[in-house]
Formats: sequence, C-alpha cells, structure tokens
Amino acid sequence: MVALSNSSEDACLVINAGSSSLKFCVFQGGSATEIEPVVTGQISGIGTAPRFEAKDAARHKIADHSWADGENPGRPELLHHLLDWIGDTLKSATLVAAGHRVVHGGTRFSAPVRVTPAVLDQLEELIPLAPLHEPHNIAAMRALAQVYPSLPQIACFDTAFHQTQPWQSQTFAIPRELTAEGIRRYGFHGLSYEYIAHRLPQVAPELANAHVVVCHLGSGASLCAMRGGHSVDTTMGFTALDGVPMGTRPGAIDPGVLIYLMREKGYGADELEKLLYHKSGMLGVSGLSNDMRDLENSDLPAAAEAVELFCHNVAKQVAALAGSMGGLDAVVFTAGVGENSTLVRSRVAEKLSWLGVAIDPAANRAKATRISAQESRVPVFIIPTDEERMIARHTLGVIATEQLERAA
Repeated sequence: MVALSNSSEDACLVINAGSSSLKFCVFQGGSATEIEPVVTGQISGIGTAPRFEAKDAARHKIADHSWADGENPGRPELLHHLLDWIGDTLKSATLVAAGHRVVHGGTRFSAPVRVTPAVLDQLEELIPLAPLHEPHNIAAMRALAQVYPSLPQIACFDTAFHQTQPWQSQTFAIPRELTAEGIRRYGFHGLSYEYIAHRLPQVAPELANAHVVVCHLGSGASLCAMRGGHSVDTTMGFTALDGVPMGTRPGAIDPGVLIYLMREKGYGADELEKLLYHKSGMLGVSGLSNDMRDLENSDLPAAAEAVELFCHNVAKQVAALAGSMGGLDAVVFTAGVGENSTLVRSRVAEKLSWLGVAIDPAANRAKATRISAQESRVPVFIIPTDEERMIARHTLGVIATEQLERAA
C-alpha cells in the first residue's frame, strides 16, 4: 500500500466514477500548480467483466488486466487493485490524497470539500437531483474509504463553478416555495469551464475580463457565458438534460411533450427517464449513433440532419448567452466534439456570421488554438479542457490549506 508523506514526489489520484466504469489519473509534482499526469487509465465492466487498463504520460499502454471467468470483484476490491498497482508502478511516489468528480453539489457545496461520513450523508440527499451520476460518485468514495481509510478524499463539484450566476440565471418561473426547496438551475460541466477560465488568459491575456461563450461539446454538451472568468449563465439547468441536443439526451424540450407522453402514451417516470437520458439526442434523431464521428462519416440523410440540428442549437445558444451577459468578445470550443470536429466548428461559425464570427478554414482543419479569420470581429479558439487537472489542483489545494491551518 502507498504510504503518506510530504515529499516532493507527492502524488494525487483523480477518480471519475460511472455506473460500470471508473476512470483515473495520477498527478505528480511539487505543488498544485506544477503537477503533471504520470499515468491514466480506467476500470471498465464493473459488475460484469472488469478490466483494468493504464497508460503512461506518453500514452503507451503499461497495464491491461482482466479477471478470470467467474470472478467479479466489487468496487472495494477493484480500488484495492488500483492502489496496489500505483504503489508497485510509481515506487518513488507517495499518494497524499484522492480527488473525485462529483456531478451535483446542490446549494450546500460551492467549493471542494474534504469527504467525511457527514458529507457522504449530505451527498446521498442529492441523489434525486442526479440519479444517474451521484450514486456512482458516492459509491467510489465509500469504497475507497473502506480500502484506505487514512487517505484524504476531496469531492470536487461540477455545479460549484456556476454559483456565481445572478439570481435571474438560476431561477425558474415557478412558485417561490418550490424554488426554496432547491428546484432551480444549477448548471454542470463546471470543472471544465473552470479550467478554461484559468487557461484562456494564458492563451489570450487581453480576454481576461471579457465576455466569452465556452462551448463544451461532447457526448454531454452545454455552453457557458463567462464574464471575467466567472459563470454568468449556462444552458444546463436543474439536471444535465437541458440546453442543446447531446449524444443521447434531447436538450431543451417543451414540458408539455412529457405531459402528453404520460397522458396519451402511458409513459411512467422510468420510461421518461430512459427516453430522455438514453434514447434521444443524436442517437434518436439519426437512428444510427450517438457518436458525432459516425454521423459525420455517414451517408444517411438522418445522420446529416442530426448534425445540422446540433449545430443549429449550439449557434442559437451562443447568441442567447451573448444576450444574457450583454456582449460577445470571444467563443471557445472545448471537449471531444468541440476540440475535434472541424465540421461542427465550421457550421456553428457560419450560423454566427451575423455576429461577426468568421473562422479560417485552414486553421480550423489544423485545430490551431486560434481559428478565427483575420476579419472576424469575434476571436474563436480551440482550448482542450482538462477536468482531471482541475480536480487535482483543488484536491492538493484543500490538503495544503488544511496543513497551514494545523500549523497556525
């Protein structure tokens, strides 16, 4: 087992737990601002046929292990395997903490927090707000505490970055007593947006205090209006269903459609949840795939329509968010689709030409950092996101703060 210390070889484990997989990354460095990833990997097939894979910093595979037929280790056993592997592989490293991505922090958690039994109980109360994500985030924390109780764990929340939004961006037009119960717009992908807020001033210092729309476009997709690096508005709301169409989620939909499906089609809550989380979005429209790469490479008219619908809604939301924050000084594309789809960036920019957005085709194809054309009134960037690095920074920051408080 890896022991705790205060050496310059301190390591931080970052965990992003899902229903059947657990992605991890180990960062190492002298401080929260100097860390670099040394290994990444995932445990897939949890609950059925687990498989452990890992790569080094150069993306070379250094581990690939599957359990024998009939073996089905649970999360504690799988985490025990991961920790032992880290200890054997990074012999000079000392694991000082683990940071977890937690999808929902509700109104209570607006900053990273040390995981305690009381915090876990409070997170359990938030499961109804994120039923498909929160239970798995919590399960990983409980399992790690069981395996390695002395290891500090830090919860980092996807909703926290949006706590700076004004009340009108957070509030639904519903009775106040329901708002008081916590039915409000929370926003998600906050760790990604927070990373971009830190990275953009390094890429373009003149935009440090600007009005920027960041397009986090992946299988899950949302947009965020940032002014001076702070969230002003975002497309996701009470859940991660709202906003633009996604891989398997519809984005914004008239609530009357759901009432109609309940009354006329006999849909219950479980059927609606399956429809909205797993059968809609690009998959539902195309009838082919939830993967933008498959859609772009397909000759099916329905696939092209799905791509067009996606780009239409992204452009519409860029314009809406510009109106919400009172200006548009830059557009940033990030996440899997935003960073890699030349077509999506091109189509979105075309639809925003009336706002003065124009991109350089060659720069766009080359995935340059700045892809806007010289004549563009609005600069456009591709900035790869790094949520794991943000979690590691927060985790080591909390640990450092606790050490200072104990020393005071």
